[in-house]
Amino acid sequence: MNRTYSVETYGCQMNVHDSERIAGLLDEAGYVPVAQGKQADIVVFNTCAVRENADNKLYGNLSFLAPIKKANPLMQIAVGGCLAQKDQATILKKAPYVDVVFGTHNVGSLPVLLERARIEEESQIEILESLEHFPSTLPARRLSAFSSWVSVSVGCNNTCTFCIVPTLRGIEKDRNAKEILAEVRALVEQGVIEITLLGQNVNAYGVDFGDRHAFANLLRECGKVDALERVRFMSPHPRDFTDDVIDAMAQTDNVMPHLHMPLQSGSNAILQTMRRSYRTDRYLGILDRVRTAMPHASITTDIIVGFPGETEDDFQATLDLCTQARFAAAYTYQYSIRPGTPAATMPDQISSEVVGERYTRLHNHQQLISLSVNEEAIGKSFKVLVGDYEGRRDIAQERLTGRSEDFRLVHFDNTTHARPGDEVEVRISDASAHYLIGTPGTVRPTRGGDAHQARTAESVKSATMLGIPTISR
Repeated sequence: MNRTYSVETYGCQMNVHDSERIAGLLDEAGYVPVAQGKQADIVVFNTCAVRENADNKLYGNLSFLAPIKKANPLMQIAVGGCLAQKDQATILKKAPYVDVVFGTHNVGSLPVLLERARIEEESQIEILESLEHFPSTLPARRLSAFSSWVSVSVGCNNTCTFCIVPTLRGIEKDRNAKEILAEVRALVEQGVIEITLLGQNVNAYGVDFGDRHAFANLLRECGKVDALERVRFMSPHPRDFTDDVIDAMAQTDNVMPHLHMPLQSGSNAILQTMRRSYRTDRYLGILDRVRTAMPHASITTDIIVGFPGETEDDFQATLDLCTQARFAAAYTYQYSIRPGTPAATMPDQISSEVVGERYTRLHNHQQLISLSVNEEAIGKSFKVLVGDYEGRRDIAQERLTGRSEDFRLVHFDNTTHARPGDEVEVRISDASAHYLIGTPGTVRPTRGGDAHQARTAESVKSATMLGIPTISR
């Protein structure tokens, strides 16, 4: 019987997409996904190095696996991603039973490294320091039958003082537009109706070959792909966000009216020490132009609390900007020291108590703003793409969940025959800070729903062949 695998992912959407590629490579090598509740023969951790809690989570999980590995020496453990790129030697010192450590630039080597570790009975480390070309040809096991990530670039040319990602993923490497569009069309042929363009700094796409209009042009070209219904992108950088991108968003029917624009701080002084290369007036100017072109657009952001040197006045400036910007949601993070970044050695590090208190204040402040923004949706109707994930609460309450065109989470009673991947018109009746609740109306079956149904049928068939218990619902 084929050996089984599991992949655990920490971090950003780029890591999620990399994990899909890892799974695709393992499938191609003859391994099979482990059944739920079973211990995999191969466990792969795809790691993040942006925040300290990702380190702690990895080493905690490795410790948990130590006795299982000791009892079953044929089991293999692999660690990849940004933390592996940064701490390649440390990982084996802390967990010498790890079989493979591989970096962000050599995901494609994993099956060979696993086999080499098995034959030679010793740990394998392979870390490439940079990419020579964009890795376009790796297979992928997509999490969704109807929604997919498409990478347009890897790496980053920015020098933000809090971020170690450019050091680990290297300088920006842009993918050829023809290759990107060929992948998009191939995905659509497979039933995908929604794609998200990914890049560490997605709207800088084109810098590698000297075309500052490349990203706007790419959005417009995606608009010409038949049967592609929704196009999203993340995450852009305010420095590179130009009016031609706004025009492309507003004028391209399948580009969704949602912008995730990281702010990081509402204080110009802190933005300067973060080396963010923009100030709050430019940031707010972008939001104004987006809302002028797309009055129905929603805007979300990222914010770091407690950056070195942040005063109470600096923090208040962040609260004030959130009030002014009226973000639909803000993903807020407590600053943590990351060795190897300039910010790690800056003076005036903020105590954890102050950082925690400010984080709570910002969270509560933004909750009220998000609730107010969402309450404005009550009485309106949204086109909701039904998701192919179901939480326990959704199952218990017999409801469906999906994303509106402006990326808001919408729950509604499962009184329709909608499938994941179908589009449902939902009239909003209630709101919270995190989601909308509504009543379903017209259901529009889509090719995405067909693709999901076909995959579900195939998964049940495969599970039965493998002897994996299946649930009839």
